[in-house]
Amino acid sequence: MIYNTLKIFSQNVYKNMLTVNTILKTYCHFDIILIQESPWSIICLISSLTYSEEEVLVGAPHHPNWLSFTRPPVTQSDFPRVLAYINICLSSSCFSLCRDIINHRDILLISFFTNNVCSFIMNIYSDVSHSALKYLKDTEMNINNLLIMTSDFNIRDWL
Repeated sequence: MIYNTLKIFSQNVYKNMLTVNTILKTYCHFDIILIQESPWSIICLISSLTYSEEEVLVGAPHHPNWLSFTRPPVTQSDFPRVLAYINICLSSSCFSLCRDIINHRDILLISFFTNNVCSFIMNIYSDVSHSALKYLKDTEMNINNLLIMTSDFNIRDWL
């Protein structure tokens, strides 16, 4: 894989499951898809040996041609708002979620290797209070080889 040939698509989908499923089915010519305001829904009910009621499994859309990356939810109300899909053809580049560097529901940092060089991609969703941007401003980190940082920054110019 050569950096200048990577095709990356970024979109705020406003929690619309149909939009994400359509993108995953029709945008197969892209290498990486970065989603902001990703949808979460019930995937299935899981039977439990310890409880009489079934447990609900909630997740983001999946597709067999894409590897999905997102931070797991901490609580039922803490679903991540960023998501990344990597084309299965790039799986040899060893993509990995970097929660040890950034662990925030609105920031997704992914590393991958090409020619023994580690590079990064960052996907950000900034809510009305700009919590992700404030987190980045207040957190000291040194990320070399950040190829792209994409987002729906939601910053308005009121002048």
